[in-house]
Amino acid sequence: MGNLAQDGAARIARARRADRGARRGRAAGARRGTRGPGGREAVAISTCNRSEVYLVVGDAVEAETTVLGMLARQAGIRPTELAEAIYAVRNCDAARHLFRVTSGLESMIIGEAEVQGQVKRAYELALVEGATGPILNRLFRGALAAGKRARSQTGITERGVSVPSVAVELAQRTLGDLSSRLVLVVGAGETAELTARALAARGVEPAFIANRRYDRAIGLAQRFGGRAVRFEELPEQMAKADIVVASTSSPHHVIERDELVQVMAARGGRQLLLIDLAVPRDVHPDCRDVEGVGLFDMDDLQTLVERNASGREAEGRRAESILRSELASFERWMASQNVVPTIAALRARADEITAGVLAENEQRWESLSEADRERMRAMARAIASRLLHEPTLRLKRSSGEEDAYVYVNALRELFGLDSESAPAQGADAEVRPLRDVRRGRSAS
Repeated sequence: MGNLAQDGAARIARARRADRGARRGRAAGARRGTRGPGGREAVAISTCNRSEVYLVVGDAVEAETTVLGMLARQAGIRPTELAEAIYAVRNCDAARHLFRVTSGLESMIIGEAEVQGQVKRAYELALVEGATGPILNRLFRGALAAGKRARSQTGITERGVSVPSVAVELAQRTLGDLSSRLVLVVGAGETAELTARALAARGVEPAFIANRRYDRAIGLAQRFGGRAVRFEELPEQMAKADIVVASTSSPHHVIERDELVQVMAARGGRQLLLIDLAVPRDVHPDCRDVEGVGLFDMDDLQTLVERNASGREAEGRRAESILRSELASFERWMASQNVVPTIAALRARADEITAGVLAENEQRWESLSEADRERMRAMARAIASRLLHEPTLRLKRSSGEEDAYVYVNALRELFGLDSESAPAQGADAEVRPLRDVRRGRSAS
């Protein structure tokens, strides 16, 4: 969106299903409620399968490099390695993306309800930390309002599914009735809570809830039943459970193959179902080869997700229409903020052209006195100024009107103010992917 680029560039640094080190770095950075490097405003969103950084900055390229380096240092990997899991978009594309994320249209499950609250909490954290400003405040409030409207006016959330609910459905399809099964939930965060809620909806209380922070495990057990156990008891409790749902925020695997082999030996041949909802993975992929173990991760949930989404496509299109309307309102506001920079860019372009024409004809004036030459220069500048007077006046008058963006965009297009040669920074800049890893939707 040119409007954001003119006041600075809005960018998204986003990764999906990256390796453990990269995810650790992004999550750590996303928890910081500070302004971005060289940036005027910043909001970071970090969920179980999504890390995004929204920035308003003066130099988009410099900010991209700085953020990439910062996250790479936190992850303990090379920037080039992290770049393989990140792509960046700016301006209108960045705003459109946030609107889609907030409404659940970018989630693995269309219309997923949890992401609206996650975006709201991320924005509120940045607001409390003083990291936002007028642009991101307007953008996030607009996105949250659009998401709420899309959910209330369409049926995208009618079936009320989430990633954990799909996981529980998968367990039920695999094992049948779950009421007599022992379920171990590893973790006590938001995903674990959603899992416990999905189990409770089917009349199942998690028998054990293990977490590194025992107090959080106790709190979750008190809300949803079951019993909290210390994380050190994980192997012992796995030996008793029928189903293990792993959803920690650990940057490392919490269930390794060698440990699982010992657990299975203690089970006396009973099969064990592992469901890994964590990103990065909690369960080492090699655990899939252990005899008697059934392992499902986020990739394996995709088939069920597509079935759940089949009835939502039409509602998704209705939601898209709502988002377009809300996004247009934000773009109009941004354009109205862009009036003064556009006038400055227009006059700078006129001065540049005038100076160029005068320089090209300097030799033809050799017979003129310096005073006459100066009069010629003044005349050229006056002609340019008078030509721009009426457009400039109309643009200023429109600054408070809803259709200000029409004048702004027309002037920028007609006078080439967004080209590389223009003095002002370009608007509607192209998407510059580090690596576009978009493969369908991602779970939030």
